[in-house]
Amino acid sequence: MSLLSIRNLRVEYTTARGTVAAIPEFSLDIAQGESFGLVGESGCGKSTLIMAIMGYMGRNGRVAGGEILFEGRDLARASAEEWRKIRGGRIAIVYQEPATALNPSMTIGQQLMEVPIAHGGASTAEARTRAERVLADVHLPDPDSVMRRYPHQLSGGQKQRVVIAMALLANPSLLLLDEPTTGLDVTVEAAVLDLLNELREKYGTALFYISHNLGVIAQVCDRIGVMYAGKLVEDAPAAALFATPRHPYTRGLLGSLPRPGADKHTHPLVSIPGVVPSAGRAPESCGFLTRCALAQPGVCDAAPVPMEAVSGGHLVRCARWAEVEAPAATPASATVAPIAQERAEIVMRADEVSRMFPVGKRRLLANDRLSFVAKRGHVLAIVGESGSGKSTFAKVLAGLDAATSGRLDVLGDDVAGKPVRKRTAAKVAAVQMVFQNPDGTLNPSHPVGWPLARALRKFGIARERKDVDARVAALLDMVRLPASLRHALPRQLSGGQKQRIAIARAFAGNPELLVADEPVSALDVSVQAAVINLLLRIQAEHGTTLVFISHDLGLVRYLADEVVVMYLGQVMESGPVAALFDPPYHPYTEALLSAVPVPDPSLRTTRIRLEGEIPSPLNVPPGCRFATRCPRKLGAVCDDTPPPARDAGNDHVIHCHIPLERLRQSEPVFRHAS
Repeated sequence: MSLLSIRNLRVEYTTARGTVAAIPEFSLDIAQGESFGLVGESGCGKSTLIMAIMGYMGRNGRVAGGEILFEGRDLARASAEEWRKIRGGRIAIVYQEPATALNPSMTIGQQLMEVPIAHGGASTAEARTRAERVLADVHLPDPDSVMRRYPHQLSGGQKQRVVIAMALLANPSLLLLDEPTTGLDVTVEAAVLDLLNELREKYGTALFYISHNLGVIAQVCDRIGVMYAGKLVEDAPAAALFATPRHPYTRGLLGSLPRPGADKHTHPLVSIPGVVPSAGRAPESCGFLTRCALAQPGVCDAAPVPMEAVSGGHLVRCARWAEVEAPAATPASATVAPIAQERAEIVMRADEVSRMFPVGKRRLLANDRLSFVAKRGHVLAIVGESGSGKSTFAKVLAGLDAATSGRLDVLGDDVAGKPVRKRTAAKVAAVQMVFQNPDGTLNPSHPVGWPLARALRKFGIARERKDVDARVAALLDMVRLPASLRHALPRQLSGGQKQRIAIARAFAGNPELLVADEPVSALDVSVQAAVINLLLRIQAEHGTTLVFISHDLGLVRYLADEVVVMYLGQVMESGPVAALFDPPYHPYTEALLSAVPVPDPSLRTTRIRLEGEIPSPLNVPPGCRFATRCPRKLGAVCDDTPPPARDAGNDHVIHCHIPLERLRQSEPVFRHAS
């Protein structure tokens, strides 16, 4: 018998426009101890399904049909008393943002101890013992100290581990995980995913992930379901789904991903056209009909499409799955032509750039003697964990902050000590920035055309209303948005549309250099692919240099020409992108690569998990900054002496005490399973 069996589930909400079916029909089975992943774009109904399973429907939501059988009991008809025993006891949930699950006014210990007391009737002493034991299980050092702390005294990764510990305290049979690693660094994400698999084996808990990150799902799930417009459209073992996807929507999701070994010169990303229909507005026949290039009139729109068995537990909801081959490759004209290294002009040169912040009588070096260059028309990626100094450098480059020392030459002018207010309008226009959250660029009280028009006037590109209107329309066309959208308010746009507006605003002044700080990390994979393609197309047309800041090394491998790896304010490694993804690696780069969730179950990665937290920037190690966490540390020399810069050839430089000969003997991080 299945642990969780959902049968013909229908979830409805009462809205101003009547009753809307957020989930028109959904069926699924999850076995005891199984790890199941559910993927799909935002708006497909994943979170609604989780809320229905937990009974968190709100006043305007209800289960209008079907069953949610958990351990043989129909949760859709459970009483309030039954729910008190089930929630947190038999079923637990881990949310995307751990801070929302923790009370800031209570210590971690108080919050953990509530669970066994409320669900198991444990005494205070027993609850404390169990709480400390589960904190040790999630690999938090010194559980007694953690118990005494408040949430604000923990890092993001530590808070997520506490939330997982809280969910496991009552030994639930089913653990629901709603985007549990989205806001975490790639190294912390890898550690959390390893932890969940370890705890699954130890406790026999079934895991139900929902995510838009197919790389995460590929690494941790036995079976994967694909959800679209409130229905399950494909369900298969993980290896089968990635090797032979049968539904056009699944193929579209996979085509939007940068795959291992692929780059912008050979494998263009292919985004899915259109958007997910709003709840209740999908066609009755095939929900994907309006976005599917393979749809056939009279076949796909004739009647509701049932789930069909393919083979080996592989199910698909598509009328044409048996007769449609995999989509043809995108023509080579859609790729990006490489720019010759020797002909590329240097448009930005950082020379010993430092940014220091005084903290009382101490100093915090956010950037410490950074030296590297960016070439015209190239993509320079800056990678590293949170706290490495990436965004601080981006702000100095864009003029939102000023360097404390060093030179930062941009187009022949030293701007290191010049914030925006000290730069000419032409210099401000030459360096523009796209932020991670487009809402920070857009004023909610103004239509989205307003910042575009303002930038045009500010930079002297256009002043007369007629010229401004024409230029705004051209900018919207450049980012593939209709001119009529200029009158819409930000709240009326999707996340992808708002990011396109932010890109249009950045290009309003015809910049020579564009700084993009995590511009796609919060977007669905299909929208991410569309935005990346857009940036590359505009970059190629305008010859713009792109400084791309990210913690996603999979995307960096696809997008970048050169890469700078930063840790605790310093450069650890730099060079052409191809050089950084093959040995020799800096040990920190190797650890970052090993933590990348690869969207291909057939690939295996060398497992290198970093222990401990990044040292405080107020108390950095005197030798190698990475020495306190390095798995290949040589000894006292790493603690006491700054590492030398080792030239690996072809502008590839590694700052490490380990000789290049030994670094070259490292095994490649990515390899195909035998």
